[in-house]
Amino acid sequence: MEILPLSAVPQHAEQLTEWLWRAFGAAESRDFFASIIASSLKKAEFPVTFVATEQGKLLGTVGFWRCDLISRQDLFPWLAALYVDENARGKGVSEALQRHVIDYAQQRGYPQLWLWSTFTGYYERFGWTPQGEALEYPDIPVRLYSRLL
Repeated sequence: MEILPLSAVPQHAEQLTEWLWRAFGAAESRDFFASIIASSLKKAEFPVTFVATEQGKLLGTVGFWRCDLISRQDLFPWLAALYVDENARGKGVSEALQRHVIDYAQQRGYPQLWLWSTFTGYYERFGWTPQGEALEYPDIPVRLYSRLL
């Protein structure tokens, strides 16, 4: 498995937009995810989208974002939009993608990384610490997690 920035494999941009929209979006939010993917192709500091591939096949993706929770813009940076293709699940792809973003953030001198989820029990297995609850727009309760780097 190889993990690369999307800017190194831009041919996967359309597939990633589709994955993120279907996994995390609503009917009217496809353009939002397309804009994140387009911004990731510009090699800016944020957002950065990483992809896991194996022999050119897309396995999963994760983002390194400035903000992933509008109600908590005081917290940054974020591990965001972690998604693994159904056929690649259970093979360590999620853990590898998380580790990649953790290392990436650490190399850039960030002391802490954040994420949010609507479920519990998963991220704790990978060393994330629950930090209470917040609201995802407009009023969805989510669980906050952090990880010291």
